[in-house]
Amino acid sequence: MLTQIINGHILTPQGWMKDGSVLISDGKILEVTNSDLAVIGAKVVDAKGMSIVPGFVAMNIHGGGGFDFSECTEEAFHGAVAAHQKHGATTIFPTVLAPEIGVIDKAVAVCEEMMRKKDGPILGLHIEGPYLNPKMAASLFIDKENPADPKEYKEILERTDCIKRWDSSPEIPGALEFAQYLKSRGILSAISHTEAEFDDIKTAYNAGFTHAAHFYNAMPGFHKRREYKYEGTVESVFLMDDMTVEVIADGRHLPSTILRLVYKLKGVERTCLVTDALSCAANEGKPLSDPRIIIEDGVCKLADHSSLVGSIATMDVLVRTMVQKADIPLADAVRMASETPARLMGVSDRTGTLQRGKDADIVILDRKLNVRAVWSMGNLVPETNTLV
Repeated sequence: MLTQIINGHILTPQGWMKDGSVLISDGKILEVTNSDLAVIGAKVVDAKGMSIVPGFVAMNIHGGGGFDFSECTEEAFHGAVAAHQKHGATTIFPTVLAPEIGVIDKAVAVCEEMMRKKDGPILGLHIEGPYLNPKMAASLFIDKENPADPKEYKEILERTDCIKRWDSSPEIPGALEFAQYLKSRGILSAISHTEAEFDDIKTAYNAGFTHAAHFYNAMPGFHKRREYKYEGTVESVFLMDDMTVEVIADGRHLPSTILRLVYKLKGVERTCLVTDALSCAANEGKPLSDPRIIIEDGVCKLADHSSLVGSIATMDVLVRTMVQKADIPLADAVRMASETPARLMGVSDRTGTLQRGKDADIVILDRKLNVRAVWSMGNLVPETNTLV
């Protein structure tokens, strides 16, 4: 079926286009044109002057709708994906928390089957752990150091290509060789849960750690030891000009001033917006399944209040936060939620921008930046079209 979306402000790679239209056919964008004349045979969707933007790319997302991707079942994958699609996430890289290596095998099996069947918007996996600094990973997830064992990770990666990103702490034994191996296979390697300072970050970057997970969170900033002051991971990452970052822009993990600072220093092309959402995101009031976690002040915390452990945010919340609280232009906020993560995850050839030939991943936002309609690979996501 041919669909034509008209009467909206269309975000293109060249900027905003008014009074144009987007044509969708067979799951792809057929054309983005400055003409809104009706096309014969097309189903016309009136955007009513709202913003037509690329679908969001979720590159750090643990779950939602009461489901966690680490459950490693198709039911959990389907449930979490459905919850976030309604909020504009049209491409998803499920984040699997791996306190032990065996969890990864199970997740790979589910992911490969869903990708084989082209069952939804999943384009690969994001693995977090087990090679993490236990002092920075919170007792909820890990309580001992796990050196990066080449035998472990090579055995996994040599039999699958569905893992697109893997996070670890660069100070863990074997982590630099791990990053080099990931780079050789085209997998994004990110620093995470780390205490690394400048020399370590510089060495890590040169080894292949090109991205910083949930920037500012689970890593130290400028600090003092005895009478002397030292740069933290945060300042070190800022000094690596080409190192990319992601921020949990839920309005809770970071204040708006820091979000503006990251935007100012790293810019749109090196900054991604991520939810780091847990199963309690978009869960429609379902009770929490883990007694160690509470929801308070709009964010997930350990019950003892010692740490934040994730968010309840969805991708549209991130965009609203950047625009309404951090005073970032809408076009830039959307690009950090779509174009930039698509490029970093290696899928910019098929999604992330509204261009001819790409997947028809499209979101319509109203003036308050609420989602009014979502198309994922040309399919209208159920319960999202509120334009009529």
